[in-house]
Amino acid sequence: MLNRIAKLHFLRLLTAFCVVGLAACTTTARGQLPAFAGESQAAAAKGDETAVLAGGCFWGVDAVFKHVKGVSNVVSGYSGGRGSTAQYETVSTGTTGHAESVKITFDPSQVSYAELLRVFFSVATDPTELNRQGPDEGTQYRSVIFYTNENQHQTALTYIDQLTKAKVFSRPIVTQVVPFKAFYPAEGYHQNYLAHHLDNPYIIYNDIPKLRALRSEFPNLYKK
Repeated sequence: MLNRIAKLHFLRLLTAFCVVGLAACTTTARGQLPAFAGESQAAAAKGDETAVLAGGCFWGVDAVFKHVKGVSNVVSGYSGGRGSTAQYETVSTGTTGHAESVKITFDPSQVSYAELLRVFFSVATDPTELNRQGPDEGTQYRSVIFYTNENQHQTALTYIDQLTKAKVFSRPIVTQVVPFKAFYPAEGYHQNYLAHHLDNPYIIYNDIPKLRALRSEFPNLYKK
């Protein structure tokens, strides 16, 4: 008999098959978004900075940012809830407050935080979907920016306001902008999931199109 985690994987794959037409459309780029028009309040000094973002299943978001120049490390995990509930089986109930998230280590002298958000909104997530992304539904799949400092906070708010005023999206942006509290790495089998499961139907129909969109829309940022 399948255990609960195996069942969750099976249901995710089954859902991907059932909505393959929808998924193929919703996970491709919506067109490169306008660049951030505001001014960063922090100097782009060389060194590491951390960004924590959530935008649906972390498999695809992880894969996108692993292919962005200036990003040195990406970890899949959980943020928004307590450490005691930061396990895949528990988070998948949608009752923990956690969102499937990625922790991104990047060099702001090579890629700005604003550019990461531009990639995030362009190809990694649909910021107009509430508590879901593509075939995945639940609060654990919500779109969230967990800002780690005040510069990130203001950049996120300003960029969302810019995109809203420009009517870039036909529906309101529902991405949450909340202070970062803690990040809990996901189980080992979730790390670098796309690279290890290129023949997985869910990956084929939902996540590989995101990488193609990244390469097409952001050729100067894309790295193999």
